[in-house]
Formats: sequence, structure tokens, C-alpha cells
Amino acid sequence: MSQEIPSHTSDQPGKSGPTGRKAADKSARTRAREFALQALYQHLVGRNAAVDIDSFTRDLAGFHKADSVHFDALLHGCIAQAGELDALISPRLDRPLAEISPIEHGILWIGAYEFQHCPDVPWRVALNECIELAKSFGGTDGHKYVNGVLHQLAAQLRPAEVNAAPARGSSRKTAP
Repeated sequence: MSQEIPSHTSDQPGKSGPTGRKAADKSARTRAREFALQALYQHLVGRNAAVDIDSFTRDLAGFHKADSVHFDALLHGCIAQAGELDALISPRLDRPLAEISPIEHGILWIGAYEFQHCPDVPWRVALNECIELAKSFGGTDGHKYVNGVLHQLAAQLRPAEVNAAPARGSSRKTAP
């Protein structure tokens, strides 16, 4: 279990992380996604078993502030459905999946899983949360890549929701 991605969020109350959000302002689901990403990284890099990763992650500082039910769904769901999630993601990539960093790979799994299995999470929320994960943990422009891939995937998996949403920057006002 020595494979752990570095945490870029401050453990000190009131301190801002790289996204500008104070650590105290993070929702329990945001924290669950962060812990799930760390756990998925351990699976992707170290090939550790889900149950071992789960027990290890629950002992990390700050886990008690995370939504453990959502964490469980993401960790165990992504690992159990890895092949199906990869099949959804791969056609949208500009390179082989093996060339995607394990951080972005894990984030793409989280986004695809939430689009498919978490209808209570609006697609834009799932997308934005994944972008924030990529900004915090991924490479320099990884968030742009995650955005492009997941935006396409949202259109496939949640077409009614995506088509009903106004384009960014537009208003709902109609001409008189």
C-alpha cells in the first residue's frame, strides 16, 4: 500500500487548496471523490485489491469528513466495471488508454461511473468535480483533456440532460 498520490489539499482549517476553495468548504461528496481517486490510483498503479485499498483509505486523515457511501460506490463500482468504463472512454481518446496517466484514467472512471450510476448528481456537477480533481492532482493541462473526454461522454450517457442545459454563457431570456 505504499502507492499513494500526494494530497494537494491543506489539512489545516481555513487554508485554501490549489482550487481556491477552503478545505472547510469542501462537500462530503467532493472529499469522497478525492479519496476515491487516491484509491483508484493505488489500484491502477499498484494493482492492489479493492478491499485492501478500502481499509487503507478509511484510515487516512480526513476520511471521516467524506461521504463514505459515495466513496464505496466509486471505488468498488469503478473497479468492478473497469472494462465497461474503459470501453466507454477509449473511443473518445486521442491516444491509447495505456498512455493516459493513472490520475486522469481514475478521474475518467469517476466521471463515467457517476454519469451512468449517480442520476442524483447533475451531469455538470460530475463534470466540474472531475475537472477540479484533474486541476488538483493531474498534469498541467490534464483538466482540459478530462473536460473534453467527459463532455463527449455526458452527451452519450445523459443526452436529455445535456441537451436541456443552456450553453455556457447564454441566458434563458427570450427575445420579446
